[in-house]
Amino acid sequence: MTSKENLEKLKYKTKNVYSNIPAEERREMLNLCDEYMTFLDNGKTERECVKEAIKMAEEHGFKKFSDTETLKAGDKVYFVNRKKNLMLAVLGNEDIEKGINIVGAHIDSPRLDLKQNPLYESNEQALLKTHYYGGIKKYQWTAIPLAIHGVCYTKDGEQVEICIGEAENDPVFCITDLLPHLAREQMSKKLSEAIEGESLNILVGGMGVSDCEIEQSVKMNVLNILNIAYGITEESFLSAELEIVPSFKAKNVGLDMSFVGSYGQDDRVCAYAALKSIFDIKNPQKTAVCLLVDKEEIGSEGNTGMMSKFFDMAVAELIEKLTGSCDMIKYNKVIRNSACMSSDVSAAFDPNYEGSFEKQNSAFAGKGIAIMKYTGAGGKSGSSDASSEFLHDILEIMNKNSVIWQSCELGKVDKGGGGTIAKYVANLNMNVIDCGVPVLSMHSPFEVTAKGDIYMAYKAYMAFYENI
Repeated sequence: MTSKENLEKLKYKTKNVYSNIPAEERREMLNLCDEYMTFLDNGKTERECVKEAIKMAEEHGFKKFSDTETLKAGDKVYFVNRKKNLMLAVLGNEDIEKGINIVGAHIDSPRLDLKQNPLYESNEQALLKTHYYGGIKKYQWTAIPLAIHGVCYTKDGEQVEICIGEAENDPVFCITDLLPHLAREQMSKKLSEAIEGESLNILVGGMGVSDCEIEQSVKMNVLNILNIAYGITEESFLSAELEIVPSFKAKNVGLDMSFVGSYGQDDRVCAYAALKSIFDIKNPQKTAVCLLVDKEEIGSEGNTGMMSKFFDMAVAELIEKLTGSCDMIKYNKVIRNSACMSSDVSAAFDPNYEGSFEKQNSAFAGKGIAIMKYTGAGGKSGSSDASSEFLHDILEIMNKNSVIWQSCELGKVDKGGGGTIAKYVANLNMNVIDCGVPVLSMHSPFEVTAKGDIYMAYKAYMAFYENI
């Protein structure tokens, strides 16, 4: 007779991370998340993430590829592209023609960018015009403290880094919102229309130049402050890259501190787990690669997005250095034999919005890394859709290495959807699967992730590097 115990074994069951890891691993999890929160605070833009990642990589023995004369198994190198992309590699014992194992994440996040000519004065207030970057809910960016990060050039052609709003005594900035007493018309509109893109203007000043009769005195005072501090003029804005991000730091969330709350966790949570895992692997058989890319939130276009040739060129240089040459046939063989984890986040089931999720196929905070066979929208449009063979191999690796995982898709079929870099990797003729951390309040200024899921992402990427 079939027993209940045997029947139970036939079920697919998810696990809660906190109930299924020993005390020693729990301590490792908490330490990793403390380090991760520091990474978030130090890397609020893609430039800052690359800078911080290079610093960490060099502390772990990585060298810039251009500084290496010869390469051998065990060597650690990195490639940089325009200060916004980074590829790290730990060379494996096997011939590179047998393929490489890649964990790829993006380091850009939804935000506000300053327009090319942003500064103006209105009714004795100085403001900066913005253009939002990526998918945001515009109303979420009003009435919160904001910081300015980025680079500008002085009149003499010197590049200066700007970061205002992060230090303890720094001023912050904000986008004002309409008081509820006068917002009857505003609140009758759809959420997507209540705040217009052209209304996302940053308040930066209200005090005019003293003892000087000049038009637009408040605007001129702001320019004077910036010129004294950074040597820039109004023309400097035209070539600047200045990003507006929340000024608050990463925080523990919950009385039990089981969550991390912060701006930019999509997708820096996976980027950090990918970095941490490549730092910790020892003597991989196949060459291990951590790839951090830009522009995913706006379609992976441009010379720093996944669709640029940076990855192809870096891999070709590796092949040439290791084998003495790199022709198309050799390059194609390497790519065909390679595998990639597209390490991007998924939506965590939210009890406040149950109607948007199909519970049986949702990811849950605290139940491990989320594995997504496909993403996309409207009939899997824009998805790479991993093969059964590759997904089976991945799940076998997860199980053999005690990685707690869950299978999911991004919400109900007709509710919407989203994409990752996976399809661009797949277009190279490579096996790829989306595999990342579930996120609550995704694309908001304060996203929330479960510490157990962050730790399981780290374990998953380690297992992938060492076993595929």
